[in-house]
Amino acid sequence: MIRHLTPADYKTMPWANGKGVTVEMLRVEVAGAVKWRLSRASVVEDGDFSLFPGIDRNLTVITGPGFDLVSADATLPARPLHPVAFPGDVAIRAAGVAAPSDDFNVMTARGLPKPQVQVITTPADLSAGGTLAIFALGEATAGGLALGRYDLVLTDAAITVSGPVIAVRFA
Repeated sequence: MIRHLTPADYKTMPWANGKGVTVEMLRVEVAGAVKWRLSRASVVEDGDFSLFPGIDRNLTVITGPGFDLVSADATLPARPLHPVAFPGDVAIRAAGVAAPSDDFNVMTARGLPKPQVQVITTPADLSAGGTLAIFALGEATAGGLALGRYDLVLTDAAITVSGPVIAVRFA
């Protein structure tokens, strides 16, 4: 099974903290609670991230120079095309924003296996197992299907990808 979504299928909504907007590509819920969610957002200035109790986050800067994620205990560099994981219920802020950066976000309910997030820039064969989400960063292909920038493909089958994509595997 392959499910193909395009930006026309996505939903734009305000951030939980009201200081920006998120483009939600896909949300999977169980009993009214988020199991996992894929979204895209822009970070245009230093500021607090929204808190998401019980959620683990993974963020990958997809355009722009990136920024730092700063909490009371740590500073995590959020650099282009390098996924960074952090808890959603810890107060964290973007710092050092020199220019706007767009990011791709993976949120999962705490207690689930952590998703595998990887940036792929050369042709790759991805094995079956769990749910695989392929997010196109530019023109790409997945299983022979032509993808435009920011298209999303979901599958549970083995698939060949080419072009710049982020692959997320949910167990």
